[in-house]
Amino acid sequence: MKLISKILFIFYFSIFVINSALSVEFEGSFYQGSFILGKTESGSKVSIDGKSIKVSDEGYFVFGLSKDRKNDVLIKIYKNKKIEVFEKKVFKRKYKIQRIDGLPEKKVTPPKEVYERIKRENKLIGEARSIDSNLTFFKKKFIKPLDNSIVTGVYGSQRILNGKPKWPHYGLDFAAKEGTNIKAMLDGTATMVEKDLFYTGGTIIFDHGHGVSTLYMHMKDIFIKKGQKVKQGEIIGTVGSTGRSTGPHLDVRLNWFDVRLDPASVLKMD
Repeated sequence: MKLISKILFIFYFSIFVINSALSVEFEGSFYQGSFILGKTESGSKVSIDGKSIKVSDEGYFVFGLSKDRKNDVLIKIYKNKKIEVFEKKVFKRKYKIQRIDGLPEKKVTPPKEVYERIKRENKLIGEARSIDSNLTFFKKKFIKPLDNSIVTGVYGSQRILNGKPKWPHYGLDFAAKEGTNIKAMLDGTATMVEKDLFYTGGTIIFDHGHGVSTLYMHMKDIFIKKGQKVKQGEIIGTVGSTGRSTGPHLDVRLNWFDVRLDPASVLKMD
C-alpha cells in the first residue's frame, strides 16, 4: 500500500511540474556580445538578472549580452503564480587587434576645444539608445545594409590608432565605394539623424522596440528625417567617409539600451 501511495505521489507530482511549466524559446547564441530573442506565453512577465523587461502582447522579449560579460544570465518567467527559472551559461570570445595608422592627430586625441561638442553628441546618442518603445520590429530577421561589400572591421577588435590603444570597436565595418546605397536592416523609426558628428560623421539611429536600436555611421548622404518610419530594405542614404574615417565605409552598430552588441549576431554573414 505504501509503495502504491509513493507511486501515485510521484505521478501526481510529475503532472504538477509539467502543468506548471511555462513554455519559452530562445533564439541566439549565448556568447559575449550576442542578441537574444525570446518567446513565451502571452501575458507572461520576464526579468533578466533581476530586472523586469518589456514583453509584447504575443510574448516576445529581447535582451543582449555585453562584450566582456563573465556571469551567467538569470532569466525568470512569471505567469499566474507560476515561475520558470533559467540560468544560461555565457561563453567567452576572443577578439582581434586592429591597427589603423595615418589618422589626423586631432581625430586620435581630440583637441580640448571639441570636448564639449563630443560630450553633447554622446548625450544625444545615449538618449536615442535609451528609448523603450512598444515597437516589435526586433523580432524580424535583419538584412545586411550593403550588397557585395567586404567586412573590414569586426566587433570587439581592439583598435590601435596611430600606435595608441583605444576603445574596442563595437560595430561592423563594411567597405564600399563612396555613394553606394545603404539599406535599412530592419523596420524602424529614426530617433536621431545628424549629418556631422565629430566621431561618426553622418549618423542615423533607428528604434526597433524594447530598447533595440541600430546605428549607421560615416554616411555621405542621408535621405530620411528624424521621426520618419522606414521599412526594411529602404534606401536611407549613401556610404561616405565622414567623421573619424580613413576611407569610404559603413560602420553599423547594434544596441540593447546601453549594452553594445555584435551586429554579426543578427546578420547572416557569408
